[in-house]
Amino acid sequence: MINKIRTSVFVVCAAGCLASCSDQMDYNEYNIFDKDYITQNFKNVGGFMTDIYNTVDYDFGNYSSGAMQASATDESEYSILGNAIEDFYNGAWSPTNAKSSVWTNMYKGISTCNHVIHELQGLSFDELKLNSDYAAQLHRYENYKYESRFMRAYFYFCLVRQYGDVPLVTQQITAEEANSISQTSADDIFKFIMDECADIQSLIIEDYSNLGELSTGTEETGRADQLAVLALKARAALYWASPLFNPNGDKERYRTAALYTKELLDAAQKRGKDLTAKYADLWAAESFNTPGIMKEILYGRRYYKNSSGDNMVETNNYPVGIEGGAGGNCPTQNLVDAYDMLNGKSIGEAGSEYDEKNPYQNRDPRLAATVAVNGDQWPTYSGAAKIETFHGGVNGEPLTGATPTGYYLKKLCNGAISLASNSKFTASRHTWLTFRMGEFYLNYAEAVFKYLGDANAVTVEFPMSACAAASMTRKRAGMPAFEEGMDAATFWTKLCNERFVELAFEGHRFWDVRRWKEADKYFKNIVEMKLTKETDGSITYTRKNVSRQWDDKMYFFPIPQTELIKNKNLKQNSGW
Repeated sequence: MINKIRTSVFVVCAAGCLASCSDQMDYNEYNIFDKDYITQNFKNVGGFMTDIYNTVDYDFGNYSSGAMQASATDESEYSILGNAIEDFYNGAWSPTNAKSSVWTNMYKGISTCNHVIHELQGLSFDELKLNSDYAAQLHRYENYKYESRFMRAYFYFCLVRQYGDVPLVTQQITAEEANSISQTSADDIFKFIMDECADIQSLIIEDYSNLGELSTGTEETGRADQLAVLALKARAALYWASPLFNPNGDKERYRTAALYTKELLDAAQKRGKDLTAKYADLWAAESFNTPGIMKEILYGRRYYKNSSGDNMVETNNYPVGIEGGAGGNCPTQNLVDAYDMLNGKSIGEAGSEYDEKNPYQNRDPRLAATVAVNGDQWPTYSGAAKIETFHGGVNGEPLTGATPTGYYLKKLCNGAISLASNSKFTASRHTWLTFRMGEFYLNYAEAVFKYLGDANAVTVEFPMSACAAASMTRKRAGMPAFEEGMDAATFWTKLCNERFVELAFEGHRFWDVRRWKEADKYFKNIVEMKLTKETDGSITYTRKNVSRQWDDKMYFFPIPQTELIKNKNLKQNSGW
């Protein structure tokens, strides 16, 4: 059940110490050494931290051979038929086809964290004592245990949101113990996560980019710091308060979530954090070292194969019809419809001025930053043509892999990359945004609204209203703030829609709809847009509804059958 490293044998990355912000965190050469060898060398111990950071999840199309988890939701549809992402909605999902990578990887990461926490403490590293930066390096080492405790808590968050009750392991255990341990309730897992974060938030390094005389000379902004800890605590509290984990509707859980989120926002703002000026910049190649962009990022998972970067997200999602394009994760009409008009009204609202013949005019600017529509120059590199997503177009059906929805994905991609064989710019760095300020303004809005029951209510405890918090991301995009005075049902609809738009393709939709227990509303039908070019050159837009399967057992993943066979004390999730 649990990937273990026994106390007598250690696995360490041969490449050495944990990567900084300018280094890659993907190593794949391993050597086996005993504990005495590992603990005598600072770089060897750092290799364990590299392994831990490499376990942090991200989804640039690596979830299922090019498909993002978004394509198992109403955000997108994967254009290449037969991809395993379809199992989520075609009935092929089961305990023997359990999508168990998170179970495997998170427990591997937890095992490594437990080793750092319990086996690699109290070291002094004689080989560094004569170095001028010895104090700085030792300070870095002493923070490993807090980073490991944070990461262990994060890995448990990934497990509990996916499975509910899971085994809780905080010590080194034998193979026999691993295969006989029982599950801990989801409530207790959430409490463990929040308690761990509360315990280490004042102990972990506050800001790796500002270590003063303890700096090692490199701003290691890719490492987890105090704000990452506060962010995990706040997000876990919101999930714990949500209907999937809070069937009795305990409002005090929402109060806890609101308090933790306010604590994060206050601490972040004190450090100069806030929303970056331009939404699309968050996924720019240099986001990790550009101050105006970094101010929104609380923690990001760096991904690049070498010093020049990588092009996985572009290879997976560039339009069919250009060299190297695969089609990939194509935004749905459901998502496109979610973007309001520039006047702040939804497309179906009276006075919106929505024009069905020119459906992309005067829309929320985040639409153009996220979705490539017919007629866009996409990608954006010099010489790229305007895409044609209509039937028979250069990038449209019936080409194999062409978009079935009428759209291609822009967000997360670097449009300056050319996949052409003669291109000189074929890769760049990418950062998966695990935690960012935009999410937490929306999280605060949700928690305060659910606790106070009124979108405009404020208290001494919560001086910012849900409506004001939910408007932050809209105003950044150049959209009007939400109108005050909305009734509760209207505000909840607007808030859910704002999350859909602001956080599209960032890994939230799959989990938001589940924790809200609203999959019947959102996941049973997607809409494709079929474009036809008429003889006069005009485009006709025709909606096509596509049904998908949903069963309430799918709110949680099945425990992998292989784990149930190995450990008779594990219980399968209901319905599987």
